[in-house]
Amino acid sequence: MSDKLEREQKVQSDEIPSLLPIDEHIEEEAGPDGRKVRHKGIYLLPNLFTTAALFSGFYAIVSAMDGNFANASIAIFVAMVLDGLDGRVARLTNTQSAFGAEYDSLSDMVAFGVAPALVAFTWALADMGKAGWVFAFIYVAGAALRLARFNTHIGSEDKRYFTGLASPSAAGLVAGMVWALSDFGIDGGDISLLVGILTALGGLLMVSNVRYYSFKDLDVKGRVPFFVILLVVLVFAVISTDPSRILWFIFIVYSLSGPVQAVWRLRKREETPVVEKDASSIDKNP
Repeated sequence: MSDKLEREQKVQSDEIPSLLPIDEHIEEEAGPDGRKVRHKGIYLLPNLFTTAALFSGFYAIVSAMDGNFANASIAIFVAMVLDGLDGRVARLTNTQSAFGAEYDSLSDMVAFGVAPALVAFTWALADMGKAGWVFAFIYVAGAALRLARFNTHIGSEDKRYFTGLASPSAAGLVAGMVWALSDFGIDGGDISLLVGILTALGGLLMVSNVRYYSFKDLDVKGRVPFFVILLVVLVFAVISTDPSRILWFIFIVYSLSGPVQAVWRLRKREETPVVEKDASSIDKNP
């Protein structure tokens, strides 16, 4: 009787309209007994990181429109860090939700899909006319398709690998190019064709079936030898000497790692001899 009364009170509370002119978010999750449980509201902490990543992507677009290409590229790299934190914070605090996953995908589309393409377009591709926005659109479409495929394949793939280049890595490839080359004093209009090819290549790699190592199987919670932390300090020191060029080089190497490994696996498969059984050599008598 008390359970029925609690359910009726719960339904009545859900039917009371909010005093704010904004619809309240209500989400159903599986409870401990397997039954659906309705929760009102969203988790604040992980969505704060997602909002910060979304703002970084928007700031990159505005900075590119103002001609501040270095700031625009840095903002995209900041969005990468924030995007890596929101999911880990949600798992550590047990605050995962369907709303957070969808919000994260929309944020990724802005920060790693639209922003890098517009930064590259404003820096170099605008002078190419229609060909320039075609190159930029190939990247944007690749990012959208990559995120849609990733969302529908959650839980059905080997977590050690990504199918296709992850959108943050593709954004690092394009934004790193703009940051590094603009630091060299290179005018994007002088190499617009090269920029367009690299931008479109990033979009095509995102929708390819090439596998990339995800680093998700690394144990970051366990104990490691002392020299590992010294190695981390050394890596940060090296990156700080010339962040734009070194970060771009890192993302170039990672982007090439997938196709190189695919070719290596293909050649290894072709070189492996196929052992055929000779039917005449098989002794049929036990």
